[in-house]
Amino acid sequence: MDHDAFFRKELDGLHRDGRYRVFADIERHAGDFPRATHHGDRDRRPVTVWCSNDYLGMGQHPSVLAAMHEALDRCGAGAGGTRNISGTSHHHVLLEREIADLHGKEAALLFTSGYVSNWATLSTLGSRIPGCIILSDALNHASMIEGIRHSRAERQVFAHNDPADLDRRLAALDPARPKLVAFESVYSMDGDIAPIAELCDVAERHGAMTYLDEVHGVGLYGPRGGGIAEREGIADRLTVIEGTLAKAFGVVGGYIAASAALCDFVRSFSSGFIFTSALPPAVAAGAAASIRHLKASSAERRRQQQVVAEVRRRLDAAGIPHLDNPSHIVPVMVGCAVRCKAIADRLLDRHGVYVQPINYPTVPVGTERLRITPSPLHTAADIDHLVRSLSAAFAAEGLRQAA
Repeated sequence: MDHDAFFRKELDGLHRDGRYRVFADIERHAGDFPRATHHGDRDRRPVTVWCSNDYLGMGQHPSVLAAMHEALDRCGAGAGGTRNISGTSHHHVLLEREIADLHGKEAALLFTSGYVSNWATLSTLGSRIPGCIILSDALNHASMIEGIRHSRAERQVFAHNDPADLDRRLAALDPARPKLVAFESVYSMDGDIAPIAELCDVAERHGAMTYLDEVHGVGLYGPRGGGIAEREGIADRLTVIEGTLAKAFGVVGGYIAASAALCDFVRSFSSGFIFTSALPPAVAAGAAASIRHLKASSAERRRQQQVVAEVRRRLDAAGIPHLDNPSHIVPVMVGCAVRCKAIADRLLDRHGVYVQPINYPTVPVGTERLRITPSPLHTAADIDHLVRSLSAAFAAEGLRQAA
């Protein structure tokens, strides 16, 4: 078999469908976010980034950079091993304490990414708890789906954000059987928010554990940035809260926060934790500084919410279709993979606006979109330029805008 021929054939199919993914070669500028330089095939040009998951610009915050510089100079580049074998530095310990405090939990456990924290924790809980069945929201992230699948535990998928469907499914199960309900707070593509309290009501009624992915909520919601669960005052009702350090906190890594026993259980039995090198101490120090800052400061959250509201208002005025949701995520709907990429290319090449096209399998076919994530550092002039550029790109593709 000509393996390369097979690979090329499969890739050709992605090109034909308009789903082939191209990485934008972006060089971020510390101290000047959301400005960046795009390294194209023929030239370099300045762009404004409108799709970063560095939601609050904390990746360039002076306190974060200072903490990372200090830890780098003191500890060196890498951790030196797995957490179990020489890789646990005091910066890791301090960061886990900050995370546990953020969510009001007894303990926390660090992972190398949010993907790994979901995959490792769900696979460990599902495989090691005898007879466990996992009930998973229909729109859960790929990392949660993969973790559940890898656990080989029985799984049921309940209708998205639907406590009634969850209740029906749990009621049909043996009351004595271990059950885990897994869902997200903010869903990253549509930007909708789960009815966490109602889902907890149902889970508690049937004696089920709850697992909440707060990846797109931490740092952004709640008086100290503890996420939607903190904002709603119900963090204590969740068995596990999972989050990331790579989005609103601006660094990298993932974590869970839970009881001391649960965190120790995952630490002791999860291959995804045991057999991988620890995060560099400088990364842990930067993440801890970011969490500490956002616990004390709500200015970034307030400003971001203002910018999000203004972007939505201007898109409405221009007739550009976008999903209405209660979060910071603004999905501009295109509905065609080829046109979505063409619009994104035009925005980048002709207008210096970088927004990544989102196609299948991240979203269903026919719901392709541009996922805009306004930050507190986008200016009124940035918003004006974005809306004018989108209008021009929609017109060039023959897409009708609302009157």
